Amino acid sequence: MTKSELITNIAGRLTQLTHTDAALSIQNILDNMSKALINNDRIEIRGFGSFNVTVRPPRTARNPKTGEQVEVAAKHAPHFKPGLDLKKRVK
Repeated sequence: MTKSELITNIAGRLTQLTHTDAALSIQNILDNMSKALINNDRIEIRGFGSFNVTVRPPRTARNPKTGEQVEVAAKHAPHFKPGLDLKKRVK
């Protein structure tokens, strides 16, 4: 499901919301989630899952074309862990 499909779905189910209101709501939620992850905060949505930022340590990798060893710097990456309710629903 894409963001626009989600907006259309929500606007269709909640008749009191216009398409524009639904789009602003979804955008506001995503912006706030992004800001929280940028600030290294954890996001937990009960029944759905949690988001956090993990640190990938520096490592030595290989260039597949030349076989040369390359140093890869440490980096921060977002991580999602599904909640138990979501896992049960998907099965």
